[in-house]
Amino acid sequence: MGLIIEAERLSRSFGGHAAVDGLALTIAPGEIFGLLGPNGAGKTTTIRMLATLLPPSGGAAQVCGFDVVRAAGEVRKRIGYVMQQVSPMGSYLLTGREKAEIEASLYHVPRRRVKARAAEVLDLVGLSEHADRLVQEYSGGMQKRLDLACGLLHRPELLILDEPTLGLDVHSRHRVWDHIRGLCAEGMTVLLATNYMDEADRLCDRLTIVDHGREVVSGTPAELKDALGAPTLDEVFLRHTGHALREGEAG
Repeated sequence: MGLIIEAERLSRSFGGHAAVDGLALTIAPGEIFGLLGPNGAGKTTTIRMLATLLPPSGGAAQVCGFDVVRAAGEVRKRIGYVMQQVSPMGSYLLTGREKAEIEASLYHVPRRRVKARAAEVLDLVGLSEHADRLVQEYSGGMQKRLDLACGLLHRPELLILDEPTLGLDVHSRHRVWDHIRGLCAEGMTVLLATNYMDEADRLCDRLTIVDHGREVVSGTPAELKDALGAPTLDEVFLRHTGHALREGEAG
């Protein structure tokens, strides 16, 4: 099987500002690949282009073997995308099971399989016993796990996660990490955008640090630390970007 993501000179401008500027990415099947950078570095813009939600201004990208512009529909069939935000307010009036079943229908899961598939993904993220509670009663960590479950309904080849543990307590973050590791152990590929350095260090097989829309450095966490003689990825990040982590980001 070929690369899951292959991007060359990928760019996106808004007015006169280049949010992403000539970025190159290659991600192999089964990898957890990290996209790191300070706020405003271009992580979310890159993800939105790869998820076909935003057309590139320049360059090209293929996801699961399909061009993100010319074959956007084929790309969407093969990816799951979990955004930064937890479930929108409209979902709060639904139970977790109802939300998962509605999302399954939107993902074109066959009608006869909707209930079973919703139950499967809720069980996968540890929400079976809470499936019939209203989403508005869920904690922040439970809402994030519900969003992760919904991203898995159609068994995507690639799961794209944009800051999946933002704002969660340490226990909830570790539970999400365990779920991500489990998915990759079963062969799924994950693209993870984060600015939690411990998250990237513990989860990612390889990563790219971006700043001002450009690649700063790429490699495995161990390679990047060894190259600078740095004890932590936090220090690698600081030396390459000049940005320190915000307080609380290393939990």
